[in-house]
Amino acid sequence: MDVLMLSRLQFAMATMFHFIFVPLTLGLSILVAIMETKYVRTGDETYKRMTKFWGKLFVINFVLGVVTGITLEFQFGTNWSRYSEYVGDIFGSLLAIEATVAFFLESTFLGAWIFGWNVLSPKMHALCIWLVAGASNLSALWIIIANGFMQNPLGYVIRNGRAELADFFAVVGNPFAWQQYVHVLSGAFALAGFFVMGVSSYHLLKKQNVDFFTRSFKLGMVFGLVFSILVAVQGHHHAQEVTKIQPAKLAAMESLWETHEDGAPMYLLVVPDEKNEKNAIELFGIPGGLSFLAHNDFKAPVQGLKDWPAEERPPVMLTFLSFRAMVGLGTLMPLLCIWAFLRRNRLTETPKLLKAMLFAIPVPYLAIEAGWVVAEVGRQPWIVNGLMKTADAVSPIVTSQVAFSLVALTLLYALLGAADIYLLFKFAKKGPAEA
Repeated sequence: MDVLMLSRLQFAMATMFHFIFVPLTLGLSILVAIMETKYVRTGDETYKRMTKFWGKLFVINFVLGVVTGITLEFQFGTNWSRYSEYVGDIFGSLLAIEATVAFFLESTFLGAWIFGWNVLSPKMHALCIWLVAGASNLSALWIIIANGFMQNPLGYVIRNGRAELADFFAVVGNPFAWQQYVHVLSGAFALAGFFVMGVSSYHLLKKQNVDFFTRSFKLGMVFGLVFSILVAVQGHHHAQEVTKIQPAKLAAMESLWETHEDGAPMYLLVVPDEKNEKNAIELFGIPGGLSFLAHNDFKAPVQGLKDWPAEERPPVMLTFLSFRAMVGLGTLMPLLCIWAFLRRNRLTETPKLLKAMLFAIPVPYLAIEAGWVVAEVGRQPWIVNGLMKTADAVSPIVTSQVAFSLVALTLLYALLGAADIYLLFKFAKKGPAEA
């Protein structure tokens, strides 16, 4: 493999591994803040125990997420230096804001929250975790705005052979980025709900701390139900934004090869044949279905992949399968949450539900990872859509250097992943401190 492919694999591995930690940090920070607010308002010691128990799991996840995020950002200088040189005036400023404003605010108040239990007043202590939660989600916003520029570049001018910032507010107000942000946050909050329900289910199956974990389960259920529905609804609107800005990505998501001027069908069962530029199987078609999803109009035209040269099309099979996985898992999530809602007052009497929620912990993780594969692979061959190709962004380094760093980072991340799973499993299984 050449430097380009190795660099792609390294960045994909690092990004997908890092994003194992991010959504749980975003969602669990809000849930812990809600728990502590309930404690401050009611004085109920159970909510204090909930805050400490779920807060410990949050801190473990947060710390390991920070470590993987730092090594990820280094790659813009090591593996993608030409990209950094070309759009660094824009991309670098957004990452700098994220680090100096959001990350330091988040880290500072997390320290105050961890060590301030017996120092700060209950209200000030609760305020700290709300500031941590707000800063975490603000940090995600700046990262998504940076990625949104790669998806839909706005607010720049080409000067001195590079893209330079011309309109900061156009970059920050990028509608594609805000669609992404709502989608990512909804998925993260749903994931946190599933995590809480899954861990609670383990203890409820064993009849341990029943009141504690019943309350936890119900709080996670509300998050899971509301945001798994919201992420599906918002995903429909986000797909329409993709249609306008990245029509080739939409065509790859649906494996649509031919342009349909008078309504494109949507097939429920499709087997792409990328080599022969067609689908080997197309079954259960809905006339005009894809046009409706893309434009809210059954007769709207939709471009097919053959409208673009072969070298400017995204990898179809990977994009198509990832999109199908995201949609399938995203459909399963609200169904599980509805089942949980219907049995919320008889949880210990419904062991099948509890077992299902325990084994469903990976479902939102897989859905989110599949969504990012769609977002990033579906944009190829562009690293900045329509502006710079990925092949032109890679650093001028030798293959052995990238191969070595790929192996080293894979081993490092494997150790961090093992540590995260061990610590989360250990403390989740241990349960809360005694009253």
